[in-house]
Amino acid sequence: MKKLMKGNEAIGEAAVLAGCRYFFGYPITPQTEIPEYLARRLPEVGGVFLQAESEVAAINMVYGAAGAGARVLTSSSGPGISLKQEGISYIAAAELPCVIVNIMRGGPGLGGIQPSQSDYFQATRGGGHGDYRLIVLAPWSVQEMADLTVLAFDLADQYRNPVLILGDGSLGQMMEPVELPQSQAVHSLKDWATTGCRKRTRNVINTLYLDPQELEKHNQHLQEKYCLIAQSETRAEQFLMEDARIVVVAFGLSARIARSAIQAARADGIKAGLFRPVTLWPFPYHQLHTASAGARAVLTVEMSAGQMVEDVRLALEGRVPAYFYGRSGGMIPDFRAVLAEIHRIGGDDNGN
Repeated sequence: MKKLMKGNEAIGEAAVLAGCRYFFGYPITPQTEIPEYLARRLPEVGGVFLQAESEVAAINMVYGAAGAGARVLTSSSGPGISLKQEGISYIAAAELPCVIVNIMRGGPGLGGIQPSQSDYFQATRGGGHGDYRLIVLAPWSVQEMADLTVLAFDLADQYRNPVLILGDGSLGQMMEPVELPQSQAVHSLKDWATTGCRKRTRNVINTLYLDPQELEKHNQHLQEKYCLIAQSETRAEQFLMEDARIVVVAFGLSARIARSAIQAARADGIKAGLFRPVTLWPFPYHQLHTASAGARAVLTVEMSAGQMVEDVRLALEGRVPAYFYGRSGGMIPDFRAVLAEIHRIGGDDNGN
């Protein structure tokens, strides 16, 4: 049975159903409904909700819970995620699984509380220090907010790596019917976890390597893991791409707007299609390269000044002209403006 929920609430409930029993965070608009929901929900299942004194404290609490082998969640937005970056780097270096949610708002600086997609670079390039990667999932509906939360916990455990869910303020606040996933059993402690229990193998979780050869060896191990993730976990969705001559690339809310524009363009005789990355890292370079083989142009639509478009250009390798349309600072693209861009790029031959 479907339930009408906000996107933020869907993340909270899906986390509980995925076996998460620990949340550490700090309120910031537009994600505050996640901690608000979990403050009520986690005690019902014997879990722990703790509002920390700061984002820095919260991410280090996540570090501790993850090190003990628990399924743990934190959430924030823009400025709060920036404050968490040092801790995220430590967690990635220690190979600890956790899930981080960023419900994006406009920036830079304090910016505003309206929706944005301007944290793409921070999420996909690693906002903290060192050679590390996060798996980054980009939902485009409230249903996917729930589904990708469950997937995030599974991927985090499978690869012992933090997973970031990158949504925006509109997705966090909008309400849609959601079919919630089945409840999973709370997972038992991992054999690598540091629990303080007697009669277990002594485990030490460490990110300090004073010998440069040891640090290089650790980094090589991490890069091998990231290569495996890139080979196995790249995800994308295609819409009307079979004969598309104008390919629109977008994620999250921008993809929903682009889909409406593509349907209108099709009605006008333009063969347009949508390519939607679901994993922003690993980015679906090969899938986009293949899908755009018959295209005459590719248009990237973002709620930013242009960030994902750089990955799109890398995927295209100069074979196809790459265009960009974006709004920033909390402004949402209008589907009519996207449609106008498709018409402009399509030219007189309607993309045929």
